[in-house]
Amino acid sequence: MTPPHLLSIAGTDPSGGAGQMADIKTFSALGGFGTSVITAVLAQNTQGVQQVLPMPIELIEQQLHSVFSDITIDAVKIGMVADRATAITLRRAIEHYRPRYVVLDPVMVAKSGDTLVDSAGIAAVRDVLVPIADVITPNLPEAGALLDCPLPASLDDMQQLLPALSALGPSAILLKGGHLDAPHSADLLYHNGAIEQLDAPRIDTRNLHGSGCTLASAITALLPQRASLSAAVHEAKHYMTRALEESSRLNVGKGNGPAHHFWQWW
Repeated sequence: MTPPHLLSIAGTDPSGGAGQMADIKTFSALGGFGTSVITAVLAQNTQGVQQVLPMPIELIEQQLHSVFSDITIDAVKIGMVADRATAITLRRAIEHYRPRYVVLDPVMVAKSGDTLVDSAGIAAVRDVLVPIADVITPNLPEAGALLDCPLPASLDDMQQLLPALSALGPSAILLKGGHLDAPHSADLLYHNGAIEQLDAPRIDTRNLHGSGCTLASAITALLPQRASLSAAVHEAKHYMTRALEESSRLNVGKGNGPAHHFWQWW
């Protein structure tokens, strides 16, 4: 079978663990052919973000046209979007070319704690891109930022956020509960009014650099290959858990290291 053609729209990471680099590795590990559109060039590593340079809108437009006009894209993953102009540009391209699936990871803060998107950028993601997404994958701080509400402190609090997140317009939500103080990592999948809880053991590791990017891109890679959204999300979470479990074998960097995207292969 022809592998699915996947597009990562995101910023770069020269240390190789997050952003475009995480997306392309994940696509490849899960049987997809990855393409890319760069929204920003970052100087960052496992210890933090040193500089962010957004791409000119004209160049983002040309990248989108170059990919979509030549390659049939089955699924798109959107990561870092720095401003409203970029968000509008992405929405126009997606509405014009209509890829089958759009997964939005509302990236706002790096694992190092560095802020990547300001309040205007958050509003742009919420108002322009969330309504066209098939799946959004916010963690708890990102959900709080999207809704301008306090950080959830329990699974019950997480459930209370789901209708409000759904009202923003996405078809489905994977609300990630990794920030809860609990022995297990519980995520909530909300689709067609139903809630499904996905549990996994909490991995004792600092190697969380790019974990949000990796999970979203795993869902993107698997959606065209699995029979249902639930099946794709469950498999993506298993892949992410194993990538964290095996991450200590990499020994990359002095800070928050990356997951092991190719744990199934080497």
